[in-house]
Amino acid sequence: MSTEAGHHVPANSSEYIGHHLINLTNSGEKQTKLVDFSVINVDTVFFSVFLGLLGLFLLWLVARKVTSGVPSRTQAAVEALIEIVDDQAKAIVHGDRTFIAPLALTVFFWVVLMNAMDWVPIDLAGWLNNMFGWHLSYTRVVATADINATMGMALGVFLLMMYYSLKIKGLGGFAHELISAPFGNHWALIVPNLFINIVEYFSKTLSLGIRLFGNMFAGELIFALIATMGAAWGTVSMGTGIGLALGHLIAGSIWAIFHILVVLLQAFIFMMLTLVYVGQAHESH
Repeated sequence: MSTEAGHHVPANSSEYIGHHLINLTNSGEKQTKLVDFSVINVDTVFFSVFLGLLGLFLLWLVARKVTSGVPSRTQAAVEALIEIVDDQAKAIVHGDRTFIAPLALTVFFWVVLMNAMDWVPIDLAGWLNNMFGWHLSYTRVVATADINATMGMALGVFLLMMYYSLKIKGLGGFAHELISAPFGNHWALIVPNLFINIVEYFSKTLSLGIRLFGNMFAGELIFALIATMGAAWGTVSMGTGIGLALGHLIAGSIWAIFHILVVLLQAFIFMMLTLVYVGQAHESH
């Protein structure tokens, strides 16, 4: 969700929604290309880093108070989460999980926190912007609704896939796998094998980032649409206005409750696919 700059009020619902889907950039210009390293979405960087540090701090608070006696409900919940993630890592990754299991837990917790920002009231950031006089034209607080963030995480997973493939199979073994799988070790099949493996790695990375982005962007857009119902109540007749206001409250509450599932499910899927892809890097075809 985004802020509303104090110096500009959207003229209609389309402009309102469009305004809330624009990031605050370092140059003040909108990103017009899918890949443009000259444009940095400052709000995405800030909230992703802030929530990552917040997640580490919260887990540190729990770890600091761990007891071997009767655990608190918070400790019990975190221990249950760790056990679930560790069990998934054991089932998927056949090798050293010293780094991979904590990585999966970190990814899950981080993505949950970033996704959960979708519950922040859509105009809260704008209200704070006006209150403190920050003069920020745009601010989106849901980092995972920005394709730059999700593709950045997906590229991180891709680098892990490459690292473990080279570490476990060696440069020669990995290169041989690229040209011999899946059709077999024959000189005539080198090009088809290589092409399919390149497409596979590309599609894994692309789908991993786009899946999370698509779901969270859609959720953010629906919250913005629901917000326009509440904003429109004063521009129509009393009866219609009351209906829009009630519809805003009911639809917003239902979608927020349903979004609990979306927030957790998308984080779980991203974590599981990370484990699956890293696990596949441990295995030979």
